[in-house]
Amino acid sequence: MEDGILVARILLEDRLAARQLYDRHAPRVHRLAYRICRDEELACDLVQETFVKAFRELAGFRGDATFSTWLHRITVTTALNTMRTVQRIRDREAPLDEGAELPSAPDAIADPDVRQRVHAAIDALPESLRLTVVLHDLEGYTHAEIGTMLGVATGTSKARLSEARALLRTSLRDFAPEGPI
Repeated sequence: MEDGILVARILLEDRLAARQLYDRHAPRVHRLAYRICRDEELACDLVQETFVKAFRELAGFRGDATFSTWLHRITVTTALNTMRTVQRIRDREAPLDEGAELPSAPDAIADPDVRQRVHAAIDALPESLRLTVVLHDLEGYTHAEIGTMLGVATGTSKARLSEARALLRTSLRDFAPEGPI
């Protein structure tokens, strides 16, 4: 059943349709939330918060974009707002265990050392650049979809991705093969 039909049924208070829509989109919402916050428990909370907000605002869904793009914009906004709050709290607290290991990096990189460096390089990017890399290169969104989610022009998304890739090339240059590519 298409998302649009499920949305219409949810607006008529069909709980089964709500469950179907949740089951269809929750894994990708979780993956996106995790890539933003890098905390499994927080990502699970963000999935729930995203769907609560989405179902509350469902009557306002106009269909200008696909449902998944609309939902992922809510995910990004919710995750970023939560991360800002978390960061403010962390800034006021002393670190409990400084030996905590880094969360897992992109699965496509097999070497743990390279994976850790790539993950650290992505995490070191400014927030807007990091989000663009995550949404485009890891989640597979188009620049138009990213622009819709982040509320920026398509060209801005392209420019941010270009800048992010340049910064990543610089920070990871010792892993590049010798000679021109």
